[in-house]
Amino acid sequence: MKRLRNYFISGLLFWIPLALSVLLIKFFLEIVNNLVPTRLLPESLLNLDTTIPGSGIVLVILVILITGALVTNILGRKLLDLWERALNKIPGFRNIYNALKKISSTVLNTSSESFRKAFLIQYPSKGIWVIAFQSGDYKGEVESIIGKDVINLFVPTTPNPTSGFFVMIPKKDAVELQMSVEEAFKLVISAGVVTPDNLKIKEKK
Repeated sequence: MKRLRNYFISGLLFWIPLALSVLLIKFFLEIVNNLVPTRLLPESLLNLDTTIPGSGIVLVILVILITGALVTNILGRKLLDLWERALNKIPGFRNIYNALKKISSTVLNTSSESFRKAFLIQYPSKGIWVIAFQSGDYKGEVESIIGKDVINLFVPTTPNPTSGFFVMIPKKDAVELQMSVEEAFKLVISAGVVTPDNLKIKEKK
């Protein structure tokens, strides 16, 4: 019975991640397809009787690439500037747009230092250690009040790292980790189950 139980658990550990991954990809492809008008989908243009899952993603990728090419040249930047000025004249909408734009730029900008380093801090009280990620370089008034060199950190929650807490602490109280941001995120999301490769190597030595 013990061996059968182990076989059953091993089977679940194989099928559950696989099934969830397939369902997640299917859900994502359906969302993308719903964003594209039906008449523009490849199966509609080719007069096919069947629906091709995720066929709309090709059109979405093309639109994104063309948009990116347009806004990166001189004329495109000028048009984008005029467009954003028009949006900023809409009360309420401009605040939401500017906030989301800043967040997107921070997350997607590869030249940014945001979320490029993982730290270990004592939070929410001394003796309790959690992983945090550097989220910016703002100091200003806060540093003048604290009187010490501060660091901005984002403390993610488990298992959903998109929610968490923003903290500003003295830099001397944050310990920079050698593990990469990706490895640190894996550790947080898995609640400590997935051990970073570099730690495994150190343990073997």
